[in-house]
Amino acid sequence: MAEKFNRATFTRNFLRNITRIKNPDEMLEQAKEGNLEKTLGVWDLIILGVGAIIGSGIFAVVGIAAAGDGAAQGAGPALVVSMVVAAIACIFSALCYSEFATMIPVAGGAYTYTFATLGEFAAWMVGWVLMLEYAIGFIAVACAWSNYLMQFLQLFENTLPAWIVHPPVWLTNDVFTVTKMLGENPDISVPMIFGVPICINIPAIAIVLLITAILVKGTKDSAKMAGLMVFIKLAVIFLFVFVGALSFAHVPPHWLPFNIHTFAPNGMAGIWSAAFLIFFAYIGFDALATAAEECKNPQKDLPIGIIGSLVVTTIVYVLVALVLTGMVDTTGNVPLEFLKAPMVYCMNIIHHPQLAKLISVGSLAGLTSVLLVLEMAATRILFAMSRDHFISKRFQKIHPKFKTPALLTWTVGILAVVGILTLNLNVAAELCNYGTFTSFIIVCVAVLILRHTDPNRERPFKVPFSPVTPALGILCCGGLMVYKSMESSSSALLFPVWLGVGAIIYILYGFIRNRDNENKLHRELVHGYTSENSESK
Repeated sequence: MAEKFNRATFTRNFLRNITRIKNPDEMLEQAKEGNLEKTLGVWDLIILGVGAIIGSGIFAVVGIAAAGDGAAQGAGPALVVSMVVAAIACIFSALCYSEFATMIPVAGGAYTYTFATLGEFAAWMVGWVLMLEYAIGFIAVACAWSNYLMQFLQLFENTLPAWIVHPPVWLTNDVFTVTKMLGENPDISVPMIFGVPICINIPAIAIVLLITAILVKGTKDSAKMAGLMVFIKLAVIFLFVFVGALSFAHVPPHWLPFNIHTFAPNGMAGIWSAAFLIFFAYIGFDALATAAEECKNPQKDLPIGIIGSLVVTTIVYVLVALVLTGMVDTTGNVPLEFLKAPMVYCMNIIHHPQLAKLISVGSLAGLTSVLLVLEMAATRILFAMSRDHFISKRFQKIHPKFKTPALLTWTVGILAVVGILTLNLNVAAELCNYGTFTSFIIVCVAVLILRHTDPNRERPFKVPFSPVTPALGILCCGGLMVYKSMESSSSALLFPVWLGVGAIIYILYGFIRNRDNENKLHRELVHGYTSENSESK
């Protein structure tokens, strides 16, 4: 019989309650009642994984990782080594995600795995951190999509009307960016209310609403759209690799690894710095675990989807790095255009402006597929948290036709629109990095715990060489967090504040809500027990 609590409070049995774990068998039973439609196969998962990973990282960050930007040293042609190092750091966490995803194939990802091993409070905090990674990351990528769209439209300056190519800045930027623009150029015309610029990033809002509408229609349709976007961006990338490779008259001398001064101009410091930057170009594979409940055969397909997407993206990244560093000598100073859009710059220097336009299209396609997966991951985590009474159970409602959490999906979309209008996106994007590292570390720790507390549970996929592999995942991600926190940035200070706000919300709302639910279950069981006794008498 459920235990009775005199009142919903954290003064009675507090420690036992916050460490209360949720049995994986109970999670699986709840998943059967969730009615999420199982539509995703192994190729859908690989497409979604590649769609989530290959985004702004390969189209922009790769240039900074190769040449440096003043704040960080570049790896030069040794960028290939940095990419392999980053991939190895990711694979440790990916293997841990695969074990959990096949063992507990329910919505929620790292949040669900934490509830099964570390308890209620830790699960809430991981869910809170994942919202930082997915929801705020979704907002930041939507604004990046808007920036890429405007760059693409400017390629047609002599064809399209001026109001499309050069719209007012307050219709295509966030308030913080416009405020900075006003400081540099006070003559810019921007509407004001009480001295505050009024900004509406129309392209970002439009793409958020479009992605939300697609996700409401179902994960299968979303996977189809992601597949189209993945095809476009991979075709563009491989076209760049092919055309760029043909431009080499001979093997570039700075490619040769035996010449260490040109191959790795900044030594190991440059390689590790670039690996840190490139690591963020791999983030996204963990989002596949949040959709486990919608997989047709999660025990078989999820490990292939997670690891397969990492393998595909690593091959793509290495090919791009080889061509970029072959076409441009990154051992010295490089133009600003290379740092902003390296592939576009390379096509322009070999006089292929039409291909440069195609690469811009590929950038938009890449960001669109990232948006799809990020919003889907955010809604599935909130769906799992609603199932566990951390947020309103209304969000568990499934659309009768599309079999998706429509209300929750629209709620995330509307909140994203609010975030686009109000957030400082540079700081928010940095905070996402901390959220990612934290969730990776927690999943590696959770694998070790469940191996000890529930060793006999069936594991369709097991992390090889455990506990060494999870321990290496913890060391890699923890080391990168320490590396980042040593830099002077506001995000390093704001992340503990975010955690503190999450803890306060749990104590004042989540804890009490869960105790209220337990009291409700207790009353229902007592009432049923009393009724049965009365009937027997």
